[in-house]
Amino acid sequence: MYKIMLADDEGIVIDSLKMILENNFQGICEVESAKTGRSVIELAENFRPDIAFMDIQMPGINGIEAIREIKQNCPTTLFIIMSAYDKFDYAQEAINLGVLEYLHKPVNHKKIIEVIQKAMRRIDDQRTKRSDDLKIKEKLEFVVPIIENGLISSILLQENFGKDADKYKELLGIRENHGYMMILEYGDSVEGRDMTNPVGSGVKVQSLYSEIRELIKRHFTCSVGPVMTNKIVCFVPANPELEGYHSRSEVIELSREMIRELTKKLGLTCRLGIGSIQSLDKLTESYRDAANALRNTDGSVAHCRDLPIFCEYEENYPIDIEESIFEMVKKGMAEESGVETDRFFNWMERSYGECINDIRLKVLEFVLMAEHIAYESGGMVYHFTDRAEYLTSIMSMSSLEEMRSWFINKISQAARNVVNKKHEYSNGVIERAKEYIEKNYKKDISLDEVSQEVDMSSYYFSKLFKEVSGYNFIEYVTNMRIELAKELLMDGSLSMKEICVDVGYGDPNYFSRIFKKCVGVTPTEFREGK
Repeated sequence: MYKIMLADDEGIVIDSLKMILENNFQGICEVESAKTGRSVIELAENFRPDIAFMDIQMPGINGIEAIREIKQNCPTTLFIIMSAYDKFDYAQEAINLGVLEYLHKPVNHKKIIEVIQKAMRRIDDQRTKRSDDLKIKEKLEFVVPIIENGLISSILLQENFGKDADKYKELLGIRENHGYMMILEYGDSVEGRDMTNPVGSGVKVQSLYSEIRELIKRHFTCSVGPVMTNKIVCFVPANPELEGYHSRSEVIELSREMIRELTKKLGLTCRLGIGSIQSLDKLTESYRDAANALRNTDGSVAHCRDLPIFCEYEENYPIDIEESIFEMVKKGMAEESGVETDRFFNWMERSYGECINDIRLKVLEFVLMAEHIAYESGGMVYHFTDRAEYLTSIMSMSSLEEMRSWFINKISQAARNVVNKKHEYSNGVIERAKEYIEKNYKKDISLDEVSQEVDMSSYYFSKLFKEVSGYNFIEYVTNMRIELAKELLMDGSLSMKEICVDVGYGDPNYFSRIFKKCVGVTPTEFREGK
């Protein structure tokens, strides 16, 4: 149905338009009319027309002014002006108001029908677009929480978050490259600094998650994570410059208001920990800050910057270089970590060149930390006495250059070990697997059997085997059997059945099919040189 409003002070014009609508658009139009500017404005407020035919010169408020008033409450209404006045200023004003058509009386019957059809097509397009927009919005109501949950999980688990960050930003419309984490914690009550009945509270909150999420978003423009026992973790995009006193105070007041509302709604004791503003790749630090803030206060809102939970560094200490060194060690970037280590040593030499023992201690501290990272990365076996000579070696170094060289070498080696030892371990596992296959290929050997032999889950062993050898397990065993079968066929001393059994196949027909699939000819044809 289309709602059509007719506004003209001449009754004959209204009657003519009604007749055209009845004759040409019967059953699809609902028509109302008015004869003065004021009455048409009042009619539009209640009727909310899709299409409005407007005369310009009506008693009281003229048509142009009436259109301006009506558009405030009915912005989607399409206006068609029918006027006996051919004035440029009227036409110009109509154009400015977005009028669909400006017709001069008298108007041809056919022209009116064409204009109505044009208006109806425009309305249909608007309705279709509106329907599509609502469908998209409805889908987003389901999809956005899932994407936000994925963002929070990716931040906390750090599973390829660096690669995923840009995609999450695009999907969620996040513009900032920094932000902070918040941890909402709830329970029956607080005992010491811990919440009681965390599991029961989590179950209760789960049923109210949508309402809690909406409440949080009324206070903060943020991404809200899933319920994790008695916690909900949120990410708030923010500019690093907003961590000053006044901005922090505003965040705390907003948080206190939110916690009051949540406490009242849930009937639970609620607390909020707020982390530091960090770049997207360091949001786990912000999460740790928020968790530390909760552990170090008994208040309802705790901001990490208000509590003594940070290590403060002396002025000009190159904490950025220090963080860069260990980040590169974690990633196995040997050359880059060596460059950063050299930069750090330059700072020590420039700032504390005369403090030899302090430099020795710092070098030893960094080397032990880097090697600790390498051990944690896996593939290495820790031996208690591996570093027995470190202290003696570094104490015997008389020059800074000697110390620098040892420092860079050890840090770079730790980074190399992160990558190399993993490869060595993986290659070692696959070599053991291949040896076992070579000894047992004649029997019905399985992936589970070999993975058990190397003490690795069949799922991960299968992936690792493919990654290292270039073949999946079945392909490798099959290729080994077929290559041996080709040698035995060329030798000619064994029967086909003996060869079949000797290479691990119990069924000669099955062996023949596999052989032809791999080689292109049957075993008999291969032996005969065909």
